[in-house]
Amino acid sequence: MPKHKTTKFKAKDSIYSKDHADYAVNFIECLSHTKGTWSGKPFKLLPWQEQIIRDLFGVIKPNGYRQFNTAYIEIPKKMGKSELAAAVALLLCCGDGEERAEVYGCAADRQQATIVFDVAADMVRMCPALNKRVKILASQKRIVFQPTNSFYQVLSAEAYSKHGFNIHGVVFDELHTQPNRKLFDVMTKGSGDARTQPLYFLITTAGTDTHSICYETHQKAKDILENRKIDPTFYPVIYGADEGDDWTDPKVWKKANPSLGVTVGIDKVKAACESAKQNPGEENSFRQLRLNQWVKQAIRWMPMEKWDSCSFSVNEDELEGRVCYGGLDLSSTTDITAFVLVFPPIDEDDKFVILPYFWLPEETLELRVKRDHVPYDIWERQGYIQTTEGNVVHYGYIESFIEKLGERFNIREIAFDRWGAVQMVQNLENMGFTVVPFGQGFKDMSPPTKELMKLTLEQKIAHGGHPILRWNMDNIFIRKIISFSYYCFSCSTATYLFTFFSKISCSSSKNCSTNSTTHFKIVISCIYYCFNFWDFCYISTYYFYYILIHFSSITNLYI
Repeated sequence: MPKHKTTKFKAKDSIYSKDHADYAVNFIECLSHTKGTWSGKPFKLLPWQEQIIRDLFGVIKPNGYRQFNTAYIEIPKKMGKSELAAAVALLLCCGDGEERAEVYGCAADRQQATIVFDVAADMVRMCPALNKRVKILASQKRIVFQPTNSFYQVLSAEAYSKHGFNIHGVVFDELHTQPNRKLFDVMTKGSGDARTQPLYFLITTAGTDTHSICYETHQKAKDILENRKIDPTFYPVIYGADEGDDWTDPKVWKKANPSLGVTVGIDKVKAACESAKQNPGEENSFRQLRLNQWVKQAIRWMPMEKWDSCSFSVNEDELEGRVCYGGLDLSSTTDITAFVLVFPPIDEDDKFVILPYFWLPEETLELRVKRDHVPYDIWERQGYIQTTEGNVVHYGYIESFIEKLGERFNIREIAFDRWGAVQMVQNLENMGFTVVPFGQGFKDMSPPTKELMKLTLEQKIAHGGHPILRWNMDNIFIRKIISFSYYCFSCSTATYLFTFFSKISCSSSKNCSTNSTTHFKIVISCIYYCFNFWDFCYISTYYFYYILIHFSSITNLYI
């Protein structure tokens, strides 16, 4: 490659050692590719791969050891991740000069972890110098470098020994598939303290779970790349399309895929793109796997960059005495109870200010963390969420809390969801609050959601960047409701349904041999069939009951 340009993350007192970097590059390039048309050919590092290797192994601290001990590499599929991970694992195990080095390959399950192991084992078999010195224990998924008694061992999140590791290197393949953070924490938090220069090599494609350990690490990498955080031990690399990029543009494909045209042909990416255009359900998969974008499996309602742009500071004390309106959403056991105050603007330059409050039962907090993979415990320590005693939400505590808020702020009205709120509503009314019911259906929710979107886009709200409020907003997805009036003919089952609907009108006809009751039963059966078996259609409860009531009146039946 051309003269190496040292990473901007090199510390001031560190140096770039060309000898160390050359050694690492030469070791890897003595290995061979193991699959497909590349099988048996020398492992010639691609420019982006060589840049990573030279930075990781060539940037040295004043004490002579490597500066970086964590590398986060996020890149689309088919870019050569597994081969690079296997090569790094062998370098740490066999070529790093560490006596009795412990190198582990980690993944979500044993099968996934085996992918990198199998590549590494084949690399050993194809390299005479290593093959003479390495013992491959295939049944144990273990590679032993006999001169130093070092080993490379496969671990998975399904089964692993929790402590006792003395780690020199860890290779995490597809970090985004980790079901929780347990294995990651065990392998990276203190397990390498006894080693002089351990390396945690994390390589992955973007995922979908924004509450995972991978996304947490992704955010840290982004913060370092964009100079919001500084960590001289952390080396970040992210190849991917930006959120606002046109996912159908070949220039964007090239930006996100540094090995495009080498490990994967542009024709393959183009074919995948065309397929995604024709089938919208494939778009998110294309964005995630081909463009390395963090996407969810549904269409997010709120553009989060627009929401984040409204993170104007909110001073609770400055709002005392001001007119506001409250919204109350109750829960019972493991769900969040929320009470939100909204302060209308005083003048044209002012904004709608939002003050949210959240509660969870104390005894179910840990359960919620494990179940949802959401850091409620951290938010509780930070003061963003409160806990009430016991295993259910203590409504009396919340009533007292709202009463105290009423002493500080001029709460004109409190809107509430009718479900399970009868007693609290009565208690709040006895305290002097005006309490009004608010429906959760389309009729009641549509106008305010449109207004909220408008105010957000215009940056006329201020929410202070509250993390739970952001999480709630990030979890709102668009679900297409299939209206019988317009879209039913897209499904053959629905076509049958419409046929039965038309037959119901013959209930008054003397020529019809089938009575109306039979027709009605057929209709109901069809509706239930649609509920149970339409994989791509969603029918709202509203429409369901509408149909029942409408057609029961036609057939003179009563529900």
